[in-house]
Amino acid sequence: MADNGASDASAKRVRRTGEDRIITVPNIISAFRLLIIPAFYITFVTYHMEMLGCALFIIASCSDWIDGRIARATNSVTKLGKTLDPLADRLLIIFGVIALFVVDRLPLWIMIAIFLRDLLLLRLTIWLGKEYDEGLTVAYIGKVATTFVMTAFAMLLFGWPTVPGFGLFEVSWLPGFGAGECYLGILFAYIGVILQWVTAFVYFYRGLRYGTTKKGVSLRDLVEMDEEVEN
Repeated sequence: MADNGASDASAKRVRRTGEDRIITVPNIISAFRLLIIPAFYITFVTYHMEMLGCALFIIASCSDWIDGRIARATNSVTKLGKTLDPLADRLLIIFGVIALFVVDRLPLWIMIAIFLRDLLLLRLTIWLGKEYDEGLTVAYIGKVATTFVMTAFAMLLFGWPTVPGFGLFEVSWLPGFGAGECYLGILFAYIGVILQWVTAFVYFYRGLRYGTTKKGVSLRDLVEMDEEVEN
């Protein structure tokens, strides 16, 4: 009986090693970032304390880079971290988008584009978890897209700097393309949204490839089967 108890305890310890660990420095930082997000929104939108709200947003954004560096440097990448980190990223972007839209510094279509993309990726993540007990592996281009979006949001939250528009055409929902001044952050937002959608296609390709590989079917076979059905 004692041996069985020792074995159970040993098994539990084994299960909590490697990717199964919960209490790690990167995970604590990600959890801290989740707590900062509502504090940012309340201070910026509800109490109009823009400087404090901006500071909280920047701290939350920087913590994303920090926890990733620590996780890779200390080999402490965990399953929980793979869930917490993108969740915190998405929530920070969502609350940032809503805050900027409420204060009229971000067009409605950008908010819709970001939300729609996140909903599609959420559906993909749920499907991968349900079918294969796997999550999305963050792509490098996704980190680049997030960097552009976070930088855009930080500049838009500060309301600085402003730059001359391109002078191409005047459209109210495309600030920056007219002759008037615009926030530099809105140009970063355009790039970030484009990269986010490129990333979405990358993730969907990876998810489809993973699913077909697991089932022993290649993407080429899948296409050929579709063509046979159509014929």
